[in-house]
Amino acid sequence: MLRCVFLLTVLCLQGCSAIKLGYQQLPTLSYWWLDSSVSFSDAQTPPTKEALAQLHRWHRAEELPLYADVFKRLAVQSAEPLQPQQVCSVVSEVDKALDRTMRKAVNLAAPVAMTMGPEQLSHLSQHWASKNQDWEKEWVQGSASERLERRVSKAVDRYSDFYGPLTPTQTAMVRAQLQQSAWTPDWGRRDRLRRHQDLLSALQKASQSSPSALPQVEADLWGVWQRWMDPPDAYGRGVIQKLRSQACENLAQLHNSTTPEQRLRAARRLRAYEQDLRDLIRP
Repeated sequence: MLRCVFLLTVLCLQGCSAIKLGYQQLPTLSYWWLDSSVSFSDAQTPPTKEALAQLHRWHRAEELPLYADVFKRLAVQSAEPLQPQQVCSVVSEVDKALDRTMRKAVNLAAPVAMTMGPEQLSHLSQHWASKNQDWEKEWVQGSASERLERRVSKAVDRYSDFYGPLTPTQTAMVRAQLQQSAWTPDWGRRDRLRRHQDLLSALQKASQSSPSALPQVEADLWGVWQRWMDPPDAYGRGVIQKLRSQACENLAQLHNSTTPEQRLRAARRLRAYEQDLRDLIRP
C-alpha cells in the first residue's frame, strides 16, 4: 500500500477517460497490484481490500477537489509564459498532497503489514528482483547514446501527448536538457535498491512486532516514505534537489517555446482533467 499513491498520480497524468475509469477502479487495481507483489493470504484479503476502499473514499472526498483546483489554475497559467518558480510551486503543492495521502495510507497499511509472514517477504523480494531486471534493460543496458535516445523518446512522447507534436527544435531542447540531467543510471540503480531494502527492512520489523507496537510500525513506515522521497545521505539529497530544480527549469523552458496552438491544446487538456475530477467528486 505504500506506493498506491503513485497510481493516483499516474492516473491524473493520462488521458481523460483513463482518469474516470482508472480512478473508479483504483481500489481493485491497487489490490491486484499489491497481491502480485506479496501474495495475500485469505485472512489478509478482506482487511486489505477494506483499507484500500477507505483510502479511496478519503482521497476522493479530501484530495480530488484540491487537484481539480490545481488543474483549473494551471489551465489559466498555461496560456502565458511560465517561470521555473511557478512550476516548482505546483510541484511543492503536489508533494504536500502526496504526503497527506501517504500518511493516511501508512495508517491503514500498518495493521496488514504486521501480519505478513516470511514467505510473503521472500515473495516480495523476488518480485522486486524480477522488476529490477526489467528496469535494468530499460535504463541501464546499452551505450550512453542509446540510453539517452530512449529517455528522449519517452520524454518527447509525454510532452507530445500534452502539447501535440513537438518541433525539431523542441525535440533538440529536450535532448539537451536530458544530457545535462543530474540523474545517472548508476545512481538510479543504487537509489532504487536502497528504497527496496529500506521498505523490506521496515516490513520485516513490522511482521515481528506485537499488536501494542502499532504506533511504532506506523512511524517506521512513515519514515520509509520520507526517505523514499528524500534520501538519507547527503549525496542522494543533492541529486534529488538538483533533479527537482532541473525539472522545474526544463518544463518552463519547453512551455515557453510552445506555439499558441500547443498552449491551447495544453489548456484544453487541463480543463478536461479538471472536469473529470469534478465529475468524480460528485456522489
